[in-house]
Amino acid sequence: MGECRHGHLRFVGEVYDSRAYGGKPGTALTSNDVNVLEPVQAYVALDIPDPFGAKSKAAITAGRMMLNIGSRRLVAADDYRNTTTSYTGLRADVALSQGFTATAIVVAPQFRLPGDAASVHDNRQALDLETDDLLLFGGVASAPLSIGGGRIEGSYFGLRERDAPDRPTRDRRLETFGLRLYRDPAPARFDYDVEVIGQTGHVSDSLAVNAQRLDVAAGFVHAEAGHQWADPWKTRLSAEFDWASGDDAGPKYRRFDTLFGMRRAEFAPSGILAAIGRANIAMPGVRVEIAPGERLDAFASIHRLYLASATDSFTNTGVRDASGNAGRHGGDLFDCRVRYWLVPNALRLEVDYTFIAKGRFLRDAPNAPAGGDTQYLSLNATWTF
Repeated sequence: MGECRHGHLRFVGEVYDSRAYGGKPGTALTSNDVNVLEPVQAYVALDIPDPFGAKSKAAITAGRMMLNIGSRRLVAADDYRNTTTSYTGLRADVALSQGFTATAIVVAPQFRLPGDAASVHDNRQALDLETDDLLLFGGVASAPLSIGGGRIEGSYFGLRERDAPDRPTRDRRLETFGLRLYRDPAPARFDYDVEVIGQTGHVSDSLAVNAQRLDVAAGFVHAEAGHQWADPWKTRLSAEFDWASGDDAGPKYRRFDTLFGMRRAEFAPSGILAAIGRANIAMPGVRVEIAPGERLDAFASIHRLYLASATDSFTNTGVRDASGNAGRHGGDLFDCRVRYWLVPNALRLEVDYTFIAKGRFLRDAPNAPAGGDTQYLSLNATWTF
């Protein structure tokens, strides 16, 4: 990543080179894993000092950029997957001295190329594509609460999708509204994060040109309460619950669409471990986090996995029992991570381990995969320069 400043202007560029080696035929590699020599950021930003009085700030950004907005549950640049999500368009930010902040965007999320299996396995290069066939717009606004030291945040994002000659789609036209109350963790105090999201609009029931259009009525809830102690390890313990609606036999489409939201922070590593996501899931759990020093941090969590709708496919697995007879217990998830700065602010090492124990649903559903439980281990090194 490189940045050049000239007065109030900033010119930023960043290149990702994401590759995969050793994949055999049938290995589940996609453009989510491979994106060779891609300029994921190439933008110019204008910083405007004191536009609305002393200590206020504003910025306008234009070009290709990575986005992390609000809770990142709807719009994010993935911070774990081998590739990231990039967007091309406009962004505006405002911050007032009283603590009010707002961000608005009008962007075209990029299609990662090439997308065919042969090119992905061969690590072939092609520039990603942005078109008006997929548009995302909206934003968030946040303000401090008068009591308790927390904040309130409202969000809206609209998505417009249509078929392209070589890309049939579900023709999503979604309106997604959110309300969030949160208090960031700090030593010797309780914190919380509660977000409720509703989703309306319509989607096609298949990729066919003449597919039936379905009205959407979906939702999502995240609720979290934690406490961080003032000990040398900065120990934090939290209770968490995530619920994302699934489809049912009613006339409306009820499966929640997380748009471009991140998954790693609350579910499990993304990428080749794609089973757990923000759709048709009810997931209570607990998490413990520690940061014994400037260089080291770690967490471990355990969650029980249920289906929000017994007749829809379970989260991202594709496993479904239309009769509902396989029940709602999908399984149990254990997830942990350790990170260490070998060279402060330059080289960080990371170890991730995830274990998914099958529940009754993943054993008894008609298309449940054969084999045992899922284990995932990754070793990562990040060099920043």
